[in-house]
Amino acid sequence: MNGAQLSEFPDDSELLGPYVSGLRRRALLAGELSAVGTFSEGFLLKFLRARDFDEELSLKLLLNYQRWRRESPEISTCLSPSSVIGLLNTTYHAVLPQRDHTGSRVLIYRIGQWNPKDWTAFQVFRVSLITSEIISTEPETQRRGLKVIFDLQGWSLGHALQVNPSLARKISSVLADSFPLKVRGIHLVNEPLFFRPVFAMIRPFLPDKIKQRIHMHGADFHDTLNDFFSPPVLPPEYGGEGPSIEGACQEWTNQLLQSETLLQQIATHPTGDITINPEEALISEERETEQLLEG
Repeated sequence: MNGAQLSEFPDDSELLGPYVSGLRRRALLAGELSAVGTFSEGFLLKFLRARDFDEELSLKLLLNYQRWRRESPEISTCLSPSSVIGLLNTTYHAVLPQRDHTGSRVLIYRIGQWNPKDWTAFQVFRVSLITSEIISTEPETQRRGLKVIFDLQGWSLGHALQVNPSLARKISSVLADSFPLKVRGIHLVNEPLFFRPVFAMIRPFLPDKIKQRIHMHGADFHDTLNDFFSPPVLPPEYGGEGPSIEGACQEWTNQLLQSETLLQQIATHPTGDITINPEEALISEERETEQLLEG
């Protein structure tokens, strides 16, 4: 049975148990996770589904996820939607209410709504992480992944100056190889010529598989977007028949605000696995020493 077939089973299926146990065992034996007490089944399934139940690749993804949380506390310790409510209220971002024909979630980012004088690139990146944490809990999204539309109308020098090589590397590594989500497609619309130097800075950090899924549509994008998305999925502003982009943005903002407590629990949890009590997520220094001596 292949990974895609395994992904279809519900979380409580007995067929998934050996894979969950195997990943948990390998994770707890990993040196950099030596202080971790345990991981829950639901948490590990996110990583297994993201890598089609390949235990080695799932472990690598899990380690990357834990690593970026430790190494980027300026981002990982604050996942509060209210901290970026001003940006969200500009209708900068939406997760569309309807999935595409493959079951993928469809996300839209409207870069022109981001005023770089008011919001730093880190705060903008926080919006992506907030949404990623929420949709990664959805079993259907774990199975079908996501597709992203970046509307670059309004991209300016002020935006470009916010994105340096260090930030480009961090954003690319976190979203491409440190988060339990399958990126099925990236679509750029209204991209200006002077966006290309920034994209050239980000591109080297992307896995080859992601590079192959990037599509540049330009300003005349309505027909070409419809080659990838059916009309009921997209807002009218993008050639579709779905709800308006403003309505979709407001609806998603409301959902994020309703998830404020959940997101803060994830941000402050030692591993992000909030089904495990924080006190039980990490083992004591004494127990860690015992384990080292036993090993």
